[in-house]
Amino acid sequence: MNGKKLIVILGCTATGKTNVAVNLAHQVNGEVISADSRQVYKGMDVGTGKDLSEFTVGGKTIPHYLIDIVEAGTEYSVFNYQKDFLKAYDSIQKKERQAILCGGTGMYLEAVLKGYRMLEVPIDDALRKRLAAKSDEELVAELMTYKDLHNTTDSIERDRIVRAIEVSIYKGNNKGLINDYPKINTQLFGINFERKIIKERITDRLKYRLKHEGMIEEVEGLIAAGVSPKRLKFYGLEYKLITQFLLGEIDRKEMFNKLNIAIHQFSKRQSTWFRKMERNGFEINWIDGNLPLEEKVDLIINK
Repeated sequence: MNGKKLIVILGCTATGKTNVAVNLAHQVNGEVISADSRQVYKGMDVGTGKDLSEFTVGGKTIPHYLIDIVEAGTEYSVFNYQKDFLKAYDSIQKKERQAILCGGTGMYLEAVLKGYRMLEVPIDDALRKRLAAKSDEELVAELMTYKDLHNTTDSIERDRIVRAIEVSIYKGNNKGLINDYPKINTQLFGINFERKIIKERITDRLKYRLKHEGMIEEVEGLIAAGVSPKRLKFYGLEYKLITQFLLGEIDRKEMFNKLNIAIHQFSKRQSTWFRKMERNGFEINWIDGNLPLEEKVDLIINK
């Protein structure tokens, strides 16, 4: 491990990457920056797997960033993340500590690693009015004319499709506004399990969170606090399907089965994204997730 580089620990959901990052930080005087698109929201704890207790090692709390920074229900974009990451990274650098970026949101990771600046894309009311008359299939077809749908979540929700079209058009018309983003030297590590084991870990974790951690009650609380069901559905996965259950749109068994399948599919999309990163030139040092925690940390330190 080169202490002058940003250490990146990535992996699919349920691979234990946060535990590795936190224990690494404990060993190397480091601080952790999250790269998770939903952990930025306050009150969305169980469903996003924050596991904040993991940030305490040996009685010492490891400093962490970009978790619980905005209210649930508000909009937070890759543009916002890129700005907030730089603030956190600069703060860690000034303290001469080791920065560790940890997460599984590919778009957030690449927003840092690719070295290009995101644009703050405004709402285009005229465009949205035009798109409102189109079917979901027509919207997906239009989006495909602007970009390759490597991020399949774009085609899942109508709101996401419209926003993706809006962003694509704006970027195409404003290429001159993209400024250089600071180039950051990085070293990437990935926590990996066989697909069968990941599926088992996902299902076991889902059962535990529903039975013991109050995941349904968390969504009930968000709705009671004024977060709209529509916004919760927009966040996808746990928040979408549990909201549907609470609204009586599906029963509990259907909720569990659909959610279990959806998380498995999400994990596969993450894996596809990481393979694409490798094809595009990113070197990811993969670590066997079955190894003891101490061995994983030592492998990173001694790399």
